[in-house]
Amino acid sequence: MDCKLAVSLMHDYLDNDLSKPQQLELKAHLLQCMDCRNRLEELEKTDMLLFSMTHHSTGPSDDLSDRIMGMLPKEKKQKAWVTWVKRHPAITAAALFLVVMLFSTVSFWSQENQLIVKGSELDKLIIEGRTVIIPPDQTITGDITVENGETKVYGQVQGNVTVIDGELFQASTAHISGQVKDIDRAMDWIWYKITNLFTDVAHR
Repeated sequence: MDCKLAVSLMHDYLDNDLSKPQQLELKAHLLQCMDCRNRLEELEKTDMLLFSMTHHSTGPSDDLSDRIMGMLPKEKKQKAWVTWVKRHPAITAAALFLVVMLFSTVSFWSQENQLIVKGSELDKLIIEGRTVIIPPDQTITGDITVENGETKVYGQVQGNVTVIDGELFQASTAHISGQVKDIDRAMDWIWYKITNLFTDVAHR
């Protein structure tokens, strides 16, 4: 028997599918051929390994799958607020805008302490230190806004008078045709700034 035939009969031999004469002939060849003996030993080891794996209680595929899945990095769970932000981007952006605007506005409100006067006819006003005076013989056409100071109205204002973080005094001779706004609290000041911002944007 040559080695090629012997190798072809080895699998049948391990499966006990060879006839007695073929088994005897193969064994006689193995006694004479070291290479075929080594090949048969390797086949026997492989056959035993496959047998032990297929008869394992947990099953080789299950055990391998579990080990592979265990080595994979676990997916990080997102926090609830992150999920909410991703689902509501417009609301989140609006909320952030308002928070930033409120903080910046409060900061400016607390830091601004210089006198600021706004209006269309400022040349008719008298400013003494931190006091803004509308003389009794003057008529101001348009709105007047005074920040961080005292406002004394003796004459006439054909518009609104707004005093922010200050004091307003109206004499008996004073006449204001528009609204009088006295803003001396942070939230009122913030609301005033926000409404003015939107008004400026609408008129541009």
